[in-house]
Amino acid sequence: MSGRRSERLMKLLIMLLVQRGFVSKARIRAELYADLGDTAFDRAFERDKDELRGLGVPVEVGSFDPLFEDELGYRVPAAEFALPEIALEPDEAAVLGVATQVWQSARLSDAARTGLRKLTAARRGADGDPESEAAETIDAADLGVAVPRVGAEEPSFEVMVEAVHSRTAVEFDYRGRRDAAPARRHLQPWGLVRYGSRWYAVGLDTDRDAERVFRLSRIVGTARAVGRRDAFVPPPGVDVSEVARRLRPAPPTGDPAVLLVRRGAGFALRRDATSTEPEVRGPDGTDAWDRVTLPWSGPVALRLVLEHGPDVVVEAPPALRSDVVAALRAALEPTTRPEEEPA
Repeated sequence: MSGRRSERLMKLLIMLLVQRGFVSKARIRAELYADLGDTAFDRAFERDKDELRGLGVPVEVGSFDPLFEDELGYRVPAAEFALPEIALEPDEAAVLGVATQVWQSARLSDAARTGLRKLTAARRGADGDPESEAAETIDAADLGVAVPRVGAEEPSFEVMVEAVHSRTAVEFDYRGRRDAAPARRHLQPWGLVRYGSRWYAVGLDTDRDAERVFRLSRIVGTARAVGRRDAFVPPPGVDVSEVARRLRPAPPTGDPAVLLVRRGAGFALRRDATSTEPEVRGPDGTDAWDRVTLPWSGPVALRLVLEHGPDVVVEAPPALRSDVVAALRAALEPTTRPEEEPA
């Protein structure tokens, strides 16, 4: 189909869709087929109607003049052509919320921006117009879900996301340990995963010809894309989360941590749990808590517990509980210095 004909089909669809009643054939010809003769117009109009109907567009024929029923017109009923209301399940809405927060932390692509605006406008009653005033503010919470917040503060995050989608290799200086000197690494990134509060790039380390996982916060400076787009193809069916779990360092040591986790929260903790006891009475006297046991405690557990705020309460070990209490008290201490005594 030529570009000119495609444009005419789109204009015809819009014309028949936005009108409240039937549109006369004469008006259609005057606005869209003015350059065609009688015979050519009849052929082109019939062909275009058939094309729209073949695409699933319900083109109706009826009278546009109540006094003269033989005067026929055409329309596309909006109620039959429009998509049904989008009703997201809670898990689907949560995924959408996470995705939009990731992009808001980096660069929100035009496609993601338009899609979210349409969903938001539809929920607010703006007829799905992404440019309407009601859709001006992008807010995934309007979709009826408490939106998880996902941070992406690492400078290399955007570079890695773009490299994953464009299948472009990257190079960067990486510090494997805090006391080690950074070394130049080359990676074909297959994907990004997040554990706790950290982002990791998973892919093929071309220097070692092996799968590797790199924590973005340990990249010195910023990663750089090198070479051409579509330079590699990830292994068929590769699960980057499984690769990251398989290659991640040994778990932290320490006594097992027993935590009360509010239901619907603490997913990063639940993922590594050795056991979960549901519907346990919590500190607020309700059963909206689960007892989660981790195989380790120490600094990692302390950081994760603090990140979850009031949704996690430490039952054991006592050392972890004391560390949490000390950290919270330190956060509440005033930061202003006492006034200096006059000389």
